[in-house]
Amino acid sequence: MKKFAILILAFSCCCCLGEPEITENNDKLQNRSGSNNGCNICCLTSITQNLGTVEEKVSNMAEKIRLLEVKQQNTEKEVLELQKLTGAPLVAFSAALSDSSPGNTGPFTTATPLQYKKVFANAGSSYNPSTGIFTAMVKGMYFFRFSMFNNLQSVPNSVVSLMKNSQRLVSVWDTSGSDSNDMGSNAVVIPLEVGDNVYVELQANRVVYDDGMTYNTFSGFLLFAM
Repeated sequence: MKKFAILILAFSCCCCLGEPEITENNDKLQNRSGSNNGCNICCLTSITQNLGTVEEKVSNMAEKIRLLEVKQQNTEKEVLELQKLTGAPLVAFSAALSDSSPGNTGPFTTATPLQYKKVFANAGSSYNPSTGIFTAMVKGMYFFRFSMFNNLQSVPNSVVSLMKNSQRLVSVWDTSGSDSNDMGSNAVVIPLEVGDNVYVELQANRVVYDDGMTYNTFSGFLLFAM
């Protein structure tokens, strides 16, 4: 575009300059040459001004193109992020320890995963109420929360831990006190690979209590895929 504009201006200059007409009268030729010189100066001045204007317009267009390219790149990034969010499976579950009957769970001679049988939600079917274990089907960042309650014990004796595979992450415990019921909860945000297991483990020789009021719960959901 810039070269085309320069060619047009150069052509205009040539037309303006022209060749001096040869006449029989030398004085007239000299006067005509002086007049042509004045025209030449005017044409050169006009070309310089017009060229500056063209260069400014070309520069402005280049800047607009650069801004459009940046905007397009940002839009593409936003589309990719949106595709990740909308394309990821929905994973969320929530369950309670007891489905109806009141009483203690435990004690057991070894650490045992708690089976939360009263399922409120299980989108993605990653939680197994028969084992109490959540198995990640999607690689991503997850949120988990659990609660613990004990009751009707002369000395509270409860210790539960959130486990990732065989690794203890966080715990809630109450093993001393003069009151007969206590409650606590804990939560984490953790990354999981496909196949990782997460569950709540009751430690050996400990108990938890639940009934229709639903004190002990285990919940989790996928924050975002990775």
